[in-house]
Amino acid sequence: MKFDVAIVGSGLAGLSVALHLAQTRKVAIISKRELLDGASNWAQGGIAAVLDSGDSHDQHIADTLVAGAGLCDEAATRYIVEHGREAIEWLIEQGVPFTRDETAELGFHLTREGGHSQRRIIHAADATGHAVQVTLEQKVRAHPNITLFEHHCAIDVITSDKLQPDGVHTGPALVGQPRCHGLYVQDEKSGRVQTFEAEHTVLATGGAGKVYLYTTNPDTATGDGIAMAWRAGCRVSNMEFIQFHPTCLYHPFAKSFLITEAVRGEGGLLKLPPEAGPAAGTRFMPAHDDRGELAPRDVVARAIDFEMKKRGIDYVHLDITHKSPEFIKEHFPTIYARCLELGIDITKEPIPVVPAVHFTCGGVVTDLAGRTDIPGLYAVGETAYTGLHGANRLASNSLLECLVVGRACAHQIAAAPAVDLPALPAWDESRVTNADEEVVIAHNWDELRRFMWNYVGIVRTTKRLERAQHRIKLLKEEIDEYYRNFRVTNDLLELRNLVEVAHLIVRSALSRHESRGLHFSRDYPDTLPKALPSVLTPRRR
Repeated sequence: MKFDVAIVGSGLAGLSVALHLAQTRKVAIISKRELLDGASNWAQGGIAAVLDSGDSHDQHIADTLVAGAGLCDEAATRYIVEHGREAIEWLIEQGVPFTRDETAELGFHLTREGGHSQRRIIHAADATGHAVQVTLEQKVRAHPNITLFEHHCAIDVITSDKLQPDGVHTGPALVGQPRCHGLYVQDEKSGRVQTFEAEHTVLATGGAGKVYLYTTNPDTATGDGIAMAWRAGCRVSNMEFIQFHPTCLYHPFAKSFLITEAVRGEGGLLKLPPEAGPAAGTRFMPAHDDRGELAPRDVVARAIDFEMKKRGIDYVHLDITHKSPEFIKEHFPTIYARCLELGIDITKEPIPVVPAVHFTCGGVVTDLAGRTDIPGLYAVGETAYTGLHGANRLASNSLLECLVVGRACAHQIAAAPAVDLPALPAWDESRVTNADEEVVIAHNWDELRRFMWNYVGIVRTTKRLERAQHRIKLLKEEIDEYYRNFRVTNDLLELRNLVEVAHLIVRSALSRHESRGLHFSRDYPDTLPKALPSVLTPRRR
């Protein structure tokens, strides 16, 4: 398998890189499931960009910096915000069917979400991610220079410090800076591990929401790119900042169904449910923040968590019944239809909601062209840390980052000189056997996600984090031994990556002796006067 560029992940970041490169490069897209099974396809709200003369780059930047609680990289934020309009115009050229509004300057409806001072979210009803992904998927499938590998799971990248000149594995690293030459990938259907040679490898695998018990993320969000980059020797940053979306549908038959922030942006109110007793039906957000329901996500999630714990309730209500049925059905058709399937008519009754893990604000340290610490290896989208999101991502900035940095990454790769690839070794499984039982993986997976939810959640303590760290150490040893002795499976690979990412989250959280943005510690409730990112550097192996 030899390509100019190998892209791991099929969300908006990965597809953007592929389409910008495909005219001049031979591109492989490696997807764990189908192309549309990533988090981008699930995005409801929209894409934030300055598209109206009543708005400005400075206002969008200011909103992002406020939400990021002092940890956003201002230069990165400015670069991404200032390139927002051209990114949106590119999507429009591709044929994305954004919701129209002929009275608007650009001709498209703009909505507003928590933390934004202006209406600047362009959207396709309440299923923006799906509309974008379907449009780009059709382009990708039709392009002769793009080869798709669905149901293929990346194992690890191959770097030159693990090779001798003849392509044989060695122990100690060679002298000098290593370079990425490709990766090992397992074909899920055949079980065979293939070697992908590539001058440039792009990690666009999304976030790590599945490290927690409750998440709005799809099952594919197992932190693969972050774990692979860390094992290869890349720095990671700000992994303690895990964004909990305030409003995930609370229902026994609804698996992680997100209720978009735009519901609050269009007037939805958070209220206490009947289980709250005499306080039932009252709003609680004004008591927590002057911005009420339009406060940033971390504030709203902590407020809901506080009310649930204080009152011993399992959920709260999100009520938009004061809007007309026509308004609700026009603006939120997907949510209306899904809730109706579950017996909830949101035009007549409130929606039961709970917080759930939604976005990984930290990731692999990159520049604004997606370059990591290792030449030839890039990271884009939720996998990467560019400095845009700081301690808390502003709503609808994530797809914007995918587009802007994805395009810059493609331009960087296109301009790079050709590289001679060494001979890469085939995957060696001569000393492993088939696993005698899979229950070990299932048990460890469940244990990890439960203690991460209980010990490393919305509100943290040092003692809880140390408990999680101890459990992770034991799990990691067990999983590493399993990995060395048995043939790899998709479940084993995902569990290996999840434990690696859990380790990074907890280590980062223990290093932050303050409360800031999404990281709230009862032991360190104050915010330090100077904001610094938490950067972890791996030991060379």
